[in-house]
Amino acid sequence: MDKSDVARVLGQIAAFLELRGEDQFRVRAYKAAARAVTSYPEDLQQALASGALTELKGIGPATLDIIDEILTGGRSHVLDELREQIPPGLVEMLQISGLGVAKIRQIHESLGIDSLAELEEAARSGRLAGLPRFGKKTAENILKGIDFLRHVSGHRLFHHARKEARALADVLSATPGVRRAEVAGSIRRCREIIRDLDFVVLLDGPPAPFFNRLATAPGVTQSIPAGDRRVTLRFQSGSVAEIHAASEPQFGFQLVRATGSEEHVAALAARARARGLSWEDDGLAHDGTLLPTPTEESVYDALDLQWIPPELREATGEIEAAAAGTLPDLIRLEDLQGFLHCHTDYSDGASRVSDWAAAAAERGYTYLGITDHSQALTDAGGLLARDIARQHAEVDAVNRDFPHLRVLKGVEADILEDGSLDYTPQVRADFEFIIASVHSHLTLSTDQMTARVLTAMDDPTMTILGHPTGRLLLSRDPFPLDLERVFETAAERGIAVEINADPQRLDLDWRVLRQASAAGVTISLGADAHNTAGMANVEIGIGIARKGWLTAATVLNTRSTDEFLAFARRRGQ
Repeated sequence: MDKSDVARVLGQIAAFLELRGEDQFRVRAYKAAARAVTSYPEDLQQALASGALTELKGIGPATLDIIDEILTGGRSHVLDELREQIPPGLVEMLQISGLGVAKIRQIHESLGIDSLAELEEAARSGRLAGLPRFGKKTAENILKGIDFLRHVSGHRLFHHARKEARALADVLSATPGVRRAEVAGSIRRCREIIRDLDFVVLLDGPPAPFFNRLATAPGVTQSIPAGDRRVTLRFQSGSVAEIHAASEPQFGFQLVRATGSEEHVAALAARARARGLSWEDDGLAHDGTLLPTPTEESVYDALDLQWIPPELREATGEIEAAAAGTLPDLIRLEDLQGFLHCHTDYSDGASRVSDWAAAAAERGYTYLGITDHSQALTDAGGLLARDIARQHAEVDAVNRDFPHLRVLKGVEADILEDGSLDYTPQVRADFEFIIASVHSHLTLSTDQMTARVLTAMDDPTMTILGHPTGRLLLSRDPFPLDLERVFETAAERGIAVEINADPQRLDLDWRVLRQASAAGVTISLGADAHNTAGMANVEIGIGIARKGWLTAATVLNTRSTDEFLAFARRRGQ
């Protein structure tokens, strides 16, 4: 169990207590503990053992006992008891975006509804719209939420799936008879949402004995063979893993095949047939003889193609580009000079300015953009205007301590409902750059939201448009926005548009990045990190940028400090 698991359990307890109508003080205590755990930058298990957790704001004796129980045994008896007391359907309703605890209680108490099926029927029949403070629009949104929930069931966020896949790859690598184990599938392609885990293993001997050992491994509930060289494992946790066994001469072929996507592999197979080759389950063959393809490069070379990076294998023109030798030189992590979009303890972050500076310097960045939430976002403890001078003085002091790193004075200013930016123009002028983001009034129409964002882009202090569509993966759809108009305006006015690398956002969507780039938009890659551990978000953001065919030249924070600041200042001139 990691921090996200512990925080999720604490959050669930808070929600369940609220569903039962428990004392709000107790509910808030569990919510505060969940936030404290999420933002805690160190190892939770070590902090528990050392006693450091007892000093953490938001953690009390009751929540500390539950954290201990979760980390020790993997579960909480408090949560188990609450699950027994609350209808499962009400718990499922908690996952519907926009349907909070108060509304669920009202639905349950007024209509006796305690399942998603009953909720859907009530929404369609009009009974739901008849409740006080509901109406037709709310009922329609609930129906959309139910459809969304069904669609994402069984899926996981990329960073959770990747962590599990890496751990399982280590287990497979340590298994007798396994010479190599590689993560493949949608994780290797850096898809933002993952269903199943895929692996290719290089074996010393035949697959059957190895597959038999896997079938009896701890946590495996089902083993389903698919031919001689593939097996699907189902785990007690609900995870599903597909294991592809490969011989050394065919390892590259099997890695290409298991990485996918299905459309990419189908296009490769068609290209093979056009060249008189056959694409078989066992490998690439000519006149019935398997060609040796020990590496992926050898597979693509046999098809007269450049090697195609895994992130691009989505059948969106990459094969044609590889045939023409025009694949882009994709951005790499080491191309970034600046680390952008992080929150300190001046708003809802857990790390101090000096903590961020030390972490950024250690990772070799030359500049660091501090961007706390602005004052309008009160739920996130937004930076009050009166505290800005104190923060900036702290930044100046930290800059004197880090001669090879420049800490920049930025802010994530709210785009208000009318499109104006938070703070007065005089206050905003004190910042060296501004990320402007929408955090509220997310149910506006496409025209209203687009007008709101375009109005914000009129402001000469705006440098970057943050998480442009507001989506939360597996939780909330993007708000409606005419991206074509936004991209056109951003390119015209010299405003960067963000890839927000928070694993719950990954916004912009990689599917529209080529459109943005073609429109001449500069892309900013921001971590949206709330503690120094969140610096790892950048690696995920790089994967999304690569999926969008971006080069280093397209991304704002590959530029030097002076070039970045020149970009920011140009708008105010």
